[in-house]
Amino acid sequence: MNILLMIADDLGRMAGCYGDPCIKTPHIDALAAEGTRFDMAFTSTASCSASRSVIYTGLHTHETGQYGLHHGYHHFMTFEDVPTAPALLNNAGYHTGIIGKVHVGPREVYPWQHREESRTRDVQWVADRTRDYLSKRKEEAQPFFLTVGFIDPHRDGTRGGFGNEEFGDLDPVVSPDAVHVPPFLPDIGEVRTELAEYYRSVHRLDRGIGMILEALSELGLADDTLVVFLSDNGAPFLNSKTTLFDAGVHLPLIMRKPGQKAGIANPNLVSFTDILPTFLDVAGATPNPDKRQGRSLLPILEKTTEQPGWDRVFGSHTFHEVTNYWPTRFMRTARYKYHRNVAWQLDFPFSGDLYGSLSWQGIRRQDPVMIGDRPIRDYLRRPPEELYDLDADPGEVNNLADDPAHEGLLHDCRAALEDWQKRTRDPWLYRDGVSVMAVEHHLSHGLSLPDRFDFDPDDPAPQASD
Repeated sequence: MNILLMIADDLGRMAGCYGDPCIKTPHIDALAAEGTRFDMAFTSTASCSASRSVIYTGLHTHETGQYGLHHGYHHFMTFEDVPTAPALLNNAGYHTGIIGKVHVGPREVYPWQHREESRTRDVQWVADRTRDYLSKRKEEAQPFFLTVGFIDPHRDGTRGGFGNEEFGDLDPVVSPDAVHVPPFLPDIGEVRTELAEYYRSVHRLDRGIGMILEALSELGLADDTLVVFLSDNGAPFLNSKTTLFDAGVHLPLIMRKPGQKAGIANPNLVSFTDILPTFLDVAGATPNPDKRQGRSLLPILEKTTEQPGWDRVFGSHTFHEVTNYWPTRFMRTARYKYHRNVAWQLDFPFSGDLYGSLSWQGIRRQDPVMIGDRPIRDYLRRPPEELYDLDADPGEVNNLADDPAHEGLLHDCRAALEDWQKRTRDPWLYRDGVSVMAVEHHLSHGLSLPDRFDFDPDDPAPQASD
């Protein structure tokens, strides 16, 4: 079976089939109606390159070295010994290709046989290049794994734009009065103005997806191709992109497998670490006996009820840009969300595109300054642990970590996250202000680490057993 993967850039759950009441996404919605819409899908981190590396490796960023953005002078790279989707599927006899945005590296670790990298937002060009690629694969009768990386709806280089000017009237102009302001943002003029431009970019993305699906069908390949659509991270606004709040990591994931039941709304908690194992399953390739925690989604693809063992996901963020160091981890169940903020003493950093945006400049002039329902101080300065009841508090505003009534739940979440950190060899599992991995060779020689996250200068003495 062929595999077609389409990745939106900074879409979040801004689509009609995910409940947005104003954005028009007829082609995305139609794909969901023909296949499976995963309603509880999560990326590991809300940062473009890092999230893409999770998709292509089935590993979290602290396992691969793709800690942040792969561009510019300070680019991050995936470790050279990490197996990736193009390498594994090349070995499985597939022709592998990527068209559009790539944003991971180095090249030798991601060896797509056909690489047509472009920053264009011209979805007609993307669709034409995709059609050409598909035609060649049909002619050669070789199974393919093709990734199409859209640029939309990422911000452009201006302070409030989304690349709309060069496309004239191809996509509908939206009035700021007609947008839906999501609850993670304040309802102010600057936010509405940017959302109106963002909507046009989303509409263009949807149009491009329709063109590609039309080409797949016209070439007679639709009945032999697993189609996957997702977004790399949340919308490019504060409280979403670069954060591990749900607005940043709770994302669309749609799969259409030939012959499956249509219109499936799947409630199971799934991770982007599950995507590569799914591709290997489709290809009939034996997964390497390596450290991947993810599982194939095919056994639950048509499930409409919660399945045993699909009840939690984890996430890992360390950088966005190199100057945006803020290591943090999360565990999510259907109801609760636990955050462990490793460097909580630092202010939460602004990425360059969000700091320069008109929406942030409008937000900071408000009195009081609120980002959605979150006071600006709570956005910038966060405690070492956060615990949220998402049934009562979907915006993750009311932190229950210090609530005695939730002490048992806090300990259970902390233990589950730390067990996952140990299983994934996370260097940012800290005790007494030091990485446990960095000193683990001393533990068998008598070193005992205090049971606290941070070093306490007011109580620096080691435990008596030392």
